[in-house]
Amino acid sequence: MSGPDKPLVWLRGELKTPPLSLAARLEAGMLLRRLQRGESLSMPHSRPMPSIGARCHELRVRDRDLSWRVHYRVDADAIVLVDVFAKKTRATPLHEIRSAQERLRRYDSI
Repeated sequence: MSGPDKPLVWLRGELKTPPLSLAARLEAGMLLRRLQRGESLSMPHSRPMPSIGARCHELRVRDRDLSWRVHYRVDADAIVLVDVFAKKTRATPLHEIRSAQERLRRYDSI
């Protein structure tokens, strides 16, 4: 992508230490910077989340004994960060998916 970096639009959550370790926060920041510059990320750093919606993905950040997830959507003018949460089960909890869908619906209606 040429031109300026895409801005980050936070709908919910934040990346801070604690609860993330410094290393996990720095990794998440580096991955977000790559997204801002127009790079497409793939496994193991990111995977598509069509269950949330079109252009939605899940950023995957390993931390000491937790895995952090950042649900995001790549829009033409911004990277929309939907939520940040610690993932404790193999599957993404249904309430996280539904919450993300609702946040994006509200964001798109503005």
